[in-house]
Amino acid sequence: MKFIIVTGLSGAGRSQSVKFLEDLGYFCVDNLPPALLLKFAEMCAQSKGTIGKVAVVIDIRGGKFFDQLITSLDELETAGFKYDILFLEASDETLIKRFKASRRKHPLAAEGRIIKGIKAERKRLQEIKSRANNIIDTTNMSTTELKEEMVHLFVEGGKSEGLIINVLSFGFKYGIPLDADMVFDVRFLPNPYYVESLKKYSGADEGVRNYVMQWPAAPEFMNKLIDMVEFLIPHFIKEGKSQLVIAIGCTGGRHRSVTMVNLLSQKLKETGHRVLTEHRDIEEENYR
Repeated sequence: MKFIIVTGLSGAGRSQSVKFLEDLGYFCVDNLPPALLLKFAEMCAQSKGTIGKVAVVIDIRGGKFFDQLITSLDELETAGFKYDILFLEASDETLIKRFKASRRKHPLAAEGRIIKGIKAERKRLQEIKSRANNIIDTTNMSTTELKEEMVHLFVEGGKSEGLIINVLSFGFKYGIPLDADMVFDVRFLPNPYYVESLKKYSGADEGVRNYVMQWPAAPEFMNKLIDMVEFLIPHFIKEGKSQLVIAIGCTGGRHRSVTMVNLLSQKLKETGHRVLTEHRDIEEENYR
């Protein structure tokens, strides 16, 4: 029997993940009290194969019951049940935006600030996170990308090895991404914005890409950047990092940075890395 325990931070995508698991044929139970975990596993095991894939969501909504989770996991192992833990997380900024957009209260901050609830929850989840088989950071993930990651983990049969690398273009005039691990500035390259025939296009278009890459400094920068990132990746993995955000910026985030991000993403994918690409500010201004 395939047994998955879904947990993690409120607002990080637990509910959406369970919907995807249901689509993948899992029998799912939301907000099960940890004390019932062993009994539930025994019931599923007695189904004589009719329930072969199970996912259970257990999180801090369980209040004081949640504190029994570690003990219940130990009981599962003693009884011979194997399980995987899927832990979902996101940056504080992203979680705050999601709570404000949904107009829901954080479970641990019913009468206070959202950020206080998030910090309290992170502290409370430290131990269970350390036992997780798979950790997904949904900060820069779309719903589609989260679904693809779920399929990768639970259909294709792979564990979450290495990093999920987010490569992000942005405009310095709109601010540096707060969740960036590495930030690079390509404003040293000539700006296609000042070429009338290219101004209305973006770095995703061939004409702009060719213009940016024609300058000797551009391919040299890209080669050095790839070498450095490839050097750092195994060290980040060794440290236990699950997601790396590489941000490349130019003035408006439409031409040079988009070109460089697309090229870097392509190169990293070609060497077998899992890469998510985002152009944060590509539509911020009307160039047409």
